[in-house]
Amino acid sequence: MKDIRISSPMFLDRRSDAVATMSKPDDIVIAAGPGSGDQTESLAPIHQELAETVSDVIARGDRPFAVLGDCCQTIPTMAGLERNGLRPTLIWLDSHGDFNTWETSPSGFLGGMPLAMLTGRGDQRMMQAVQLAPVDDGRVVLCDGRDLDPGERILVQNSGIHFIDGLDELDPATLPQGPLYVHFDSDIINSDEAPAFLYPAPGGPSADDMRLALEKLMATGRVVAISTTVGWDVARDGDGLTRQAVSHALAGLQTGS
Repeated sequence: MKDIRISSPMFLDRRSDAVATMSKPDDIVIAAGPGSGDQTESLAPIHQELAETVSDVIARGDRPFAVLGDCCQTIPTMAGLERNGLRPTLIWLDSHGDFNTWETSPSGFLGGMPLAMLTGRGDQRMMQAVQLAPVDDGRVVLCDGRDLDPGERILVQNSGIHFIDGLDELDPATLPQGPLYVHFDSDIINSDEAPAFLYPAPGGPSADDMRLALEKLMATGRVVAISTTVGWDVARDGDGLTRQAVSHALAGLQTGS
C-alpha cells in the first residue's frame, strides 16, 4: 500500500499558510474554494472535492494521507472511505474534543464541532453535503482532549465514544478490531515546543512522544487513512520551531509501505 498525499490548503473558508509550508511538490492539491451560503454551507465545494479525491485514492488500493487546514475536513475524508465500503474506527488525537454543538460552544467556532457532527450531533449540513451517515460512537476514540468546554465535556461524558486521557494510555492492542483512520491534530503537541499554534492548550505530549505513538498505530498494519490538521500562525513561526516539532511527530507515520 502506497501513501498518497493530499493537500487541502483551506482553513475553513480562507487560505491556510501552514498547509502551504507542509505541502510537497507531488501532493494532490484540493483546488476548490468556498461557495455560497453561510460559513457551514460555503465549505461544501471544498469538502466534496476532498471526499471524491480520498475515494479515488482508496479505489486504487492506496492510502490517503491528507494534510488539512482544519478538522472539519475529516468529515469528507471519512466520506471518501465509506464510499469504498470502509467503516474504520476513527482515532482522534487532539488537545481539543471538537465535540461542541452550536448550543454548547462558548465561541461558536465551527472548527470546534466536527467530531460531534461526525457522530450525528449538532448541525448535520456538512455531513449531508458529502452524503455521510453518522458514525457510531463505538467507532470513535478521542485521545487527550485536555481542553474541553464545560458543555462539550458533558456531551463527551454522556456519549458512547472511547475517551482516553493521554497518549500513555493509548494501547493499540485494546483498540476496536478492523481498519483504523488516524486523525492527528498537530496542536496536541506541547506548545512549549511549538509556540505558534493558533489554539494552544497547556500541557500535552512532546513531539517525540507523539512520533512514538503514531509509530505504534502504524505498526498495527490496520491504518487505512491518515489526516493531520496543521494550524499555526506562520508569521509567528519565524524560527521554524512549530513546523519542526510537527514534522518530527509526523515522521512516525512514515512506514515505507
